[in-house]
Amino acid sequence: MESSTFGHVTDWNEVIKKEVRGRNDAHLGEVLEVRDEIVVTERGTLNKEKFYLPKSIPHGFNGHTLLFDITEEDAKDNFRDGAAEAERVKTRSTRREFTTGADNEIAIPLIEEKLAVSKKEAIQEATLIKEPARETKSVEVQLKHEELIIEKRPVEKRSTSSNSEEVVRSKTEITIPLKKEHIIVEKNPYVKEEVVISKKPVTETKTISEQLISEKVNVKNHEENGGRE
Repeated sequence: MESSTFGHVTDWNEVIKKEVRGRNDAHLGEVLEVRDEIVVTERGTLNKEKFYLPKSIPHGFNGHTLLFDITEEDAKDNFRDGAAEAERVKTRSTRREFTTGADNEIAIPLIEEKLAVSKKEAIQEATLIKEPARETKSVEVQLKHEELIIEKRPVEKRSTSSNSEEVVRSKTEITIPLKKEHIIVEKNPYVKEEVVISKKPVTETKTISEQLISEKVNVKNHEENGGRE
């Protein structure tokens, strides 16, 4: 549609007997009748066909041609010929809020919300920390050492040499080695035990509560209300 040359229809009576075109300059006949929601067009001379085009389809009028934003194929498939087609056109109108069935029956759709629950997988991380733990242990250890034992024993009298006096008067030091055990402490690590870590699935049940909205129909009789008053 070229909105620069086609404007909105202000008076539908002006389009009667005017030519109707669709997309790609498709010829859809001329306007035969205008109803509340439908524009009825007719084309052909011998083999006539009618189209019941809803006013809800974008359209424009330039004073000579009524242009609908619809292809010829769509017009043939959905809006051509018969009263049944007209009823179907009415249901396509965006102004229609309910559909009609048999005589004296009105079908009103009631909308209700339905709870849909789904699951998705998420990943959580578990961190394992291995740290040293200190404890004090006491161990008793037996240590050996040598001590000197001094004993005096009587000896037989012997003749003294000429230099015995020098020996008695001199100071003599004698070094005797004594053995002694010392404690040597060493700490050697070893594998005491192993910690085995595994995973297993655990199923838990959670309850989800949501408020759902549904429509209902209430019948109000205006005549009865008027009679009560």
